[in-house]
Amino acid sequence: MIGALFTAVAGSRWASQAIAWAALAGAVLLFLMNLRRAGERAGRLAERLETMERANEIQRHMLEAAADRPRDRDDLARRLRDGRF
Repeated sequence: MIGALFTAVAGSRWASQAIAWAALAGAVLLFLMNLRRAGERAGRLAERLETMERANEIQRHMLEAAADRPRDRDDLARRLRDGRF
């Protein structure tokens, strides 16, 4: 019964056009949803990149400070006397 009704409705011209328009609208909707999800993913990746750059900058400053530290107590005393510390 339902199959015969579906065949009769789907066979008409306006039903086939309605199905085509519905399929087109569905495809556009899926495309827009995928585009939104891709934008969110790109935003998360950009935020992660900024965080990594900030962490790398901090680590670079720490390494530069460690490279310039006094080697021993005598070096520390010399720097304090010279006013370079």
